[in-house]
Amino acid sequence: MDHLDKRLFRSSLFALALLFMATSAMAQSTRQLIRSGDKLFEQTNFRAALPFYERALEREPDNAKALYRAGISLIAFDKEKASEYIYKAYSLKPRVEDDVLYWLGRVDLVNYEFDKAIQHAQEYQKTLGKRDIEGKEQATLLVQHARNAKKEVASPRDVFVKNLGPTVNTPFSEHSPVISKDNNYLLFTSRGQNTTGGKEADDGEYFEDIFETRRLGPDTWETPRSLSGVLNGTGHDASIQLIDNDSKLLLYRQDENGDIFVSSREGGDWGKPAKLNRNINSRDFESDAYVTADGQTIYFSTNRFSENGDLDIYYAKRDKNGEWGEPKNFGNGVNTGFDEDSPYFTPDGLTMYFSSRGHTTMGGYDIFTIKYDTVARRWSRPVNVGYPINTPDDDTYYRLSGDGSLAYLSSYRMGGYGEKDIYTINYIKNAIVRGHVYSLRDSSIIPGVELVFTGKTAAGAPLEYRDVTKPDSGNYQVTVLSLRPYTITLSKDGATLATEQFEVPLSLSDTTVVEKDFYIDFVGGSSIDVSSYAFKKIYFDTDKYDLRPESIRELDNIVRIMKANPDLRISVDGHTDSRMPDSYNMLLGENRANAAYEYLIQQGVPANRLISRSYGERRPIAPNNSAENMQLNRRTEFTIIKGDAPKQ
Repeated sequence: MDHLDKRLFRSSLFALALLFMATSAMAQSTRQLIRSGDKLFEQTNFRAALPFYERALEREPDNAKALYRAGISLIAFDKEKASEYIYKAYSLKPRVEDDVLYWLGRVDLVNYEFDKAIQHAQEYQKTLGKRDIEGKEQATLLVQHARNAKKEVASPRDVFVKNLGPTVNTPFSEHSPVISKDNNYLLFTSRGQNTTGGKEADDGEYFEDIFETRRLGPDTWETPRSLSGVLNGTGHDASIQLIDNDSKLLLYRQDENGDIFVSSREGGDWGKPAKLNRNINSRDFESDAYVTADGQTIYFSTNRFSENGDLDIYYAKRDKNGEWGEPKNFGNGVNTGFDEDSPYFTPDGLTMYFSSRGHTTMGGYDIFTIKYDTVARRWSRPVNVGYPINTPDDDTYYRLSGDGSLAYLSSYRMGGYGEKDIYTINYIKNAIVRGHVYSLRDSSIIPGVELVFTGKTAAGAPLEYRDVTKPDSGNYQVTVLSLRPYTITLSKDGATLATEQFEVPLSLSDTTVVEKDFYIDFVGGSSIDVSSYAFKKIYFDTDKYDLRPESIRELDNIVRIMKANPDLRISVDGHTDSRMPDSYNMLLGENRANAAYEYLIQQGVPANRLISRSYGERRPIAPNNSAENMQLNRRTEFTIIKGDAPKQ
């Protein structure tokens, strides 16, 4: 080897050494980040652990352990991303940790992949030794939760679930809604950065504080105010119930492992809380309570009498001195070997709602109800209130408004702002749909047309409503269940004239009226089939307004129909899911409508035959509580509008 070769060789060795040192330093840095995250992870401080894993993944995107533990940490904050991380970790290293199959099942469950959850839980069971009783019980429980969830989701209730919005909800946890009798004053609990506890709690989250806000409009609230000072302590504080005509507040304080207090209004503000007596509070954990409308009975959650530390529901009566008497167990019909919490009664005292991790839960806490039989003098068996009130994650603190028209609850679910959010639950009501049937040729009314509205309940049961246009006015009127699409078949003298799709918007009262006119190609007893006018919707990705390939195909079909029918005019309507604030969604809906509107014009449809509108999140066709439903709401749809096109 000559002098030049030796010099080049030494240079190469030096370069390799530098590369090795740099790689080693980077690997060591990644290991240190993961190690720091692991310390917090083992303390269940997932929010604090997550940034360490994310920084490690910036250096090594395929680090299986960082992906795996970041995924578990994300379950409370971003279920879809949690699933992505854990599945990727499993694909890179199938034995990344011993319990990977269990956590695959967990993320499957919260992402509504119930069959996969069952499969992974059963596979996990097979990996466990005979002595791993706890692991086998957890796997069996996961299978049962997935089966319960699959059953409930297959038979949804006709309810409308709505997030209370970003004024109240934050990326942190909001829960324990307490609403005044007039439904305009809301107390709730938050674990956000604005709490008065200052430092973080043992689990890395902020301490809980009670906040208040007042209603400004049907869906708007003033900026919440922390009830600092005497009401909030330095630990966890939570709202429970307004009593005595909203003049007193039951609340939880982290005192002696957790106790129930009461505060009275003093000069318009809340006074110093006083602890309930020792028949209610103990050195064990008391978490929630409810005082009946007559003020004579209190129901509360405690683990004082539990052998395994789970919460049970007890009750106590007032004695002749106005003090709470000895507590009594509500009974085995309600209490299980798991947690029962958050009792709440209707004003007549005949129906109780409560949260439970037992019974037939879909996973985590679910809301259950029992009813009192005044003849048999006994309570019914607990019944799961069903999907979409309950989800595969925690659903708790179910509270009715003063008039019973809607309920509030807190929940981890798809489409929220972070962790647990506060939602309202409305039972969907009927809407009156009325209008006329006109000739598309000359705009004259057509009497004697039968209209048949066919649709389905949320659970898939068939719905059918019909009416015939009146001889003198050509009008019709039907009362239909709202918030769903209907197929309307129009016929006369036994012949089908047209078939059209129409989505009836949400009605939360029985007085909602929807005006819907129909225009059909009908002259002097003859008709032409215009079923081709029932255009398909087009859909969009989250927070996008780019046209998909399948959307282009449908738009091209609309272009052909418009060119073949020069008198036809349509409205192009943009819609969104409810992930973002209303103002943002109105703009996003406008962009989605304009994307289709501009494409149609580019393909030769005259602008005077089109209008473009945005409804944002205001006309959902499905509750925004799952990825599938939110996809249905991210849409642009096309409807025929009255009148001939203006002359050019």
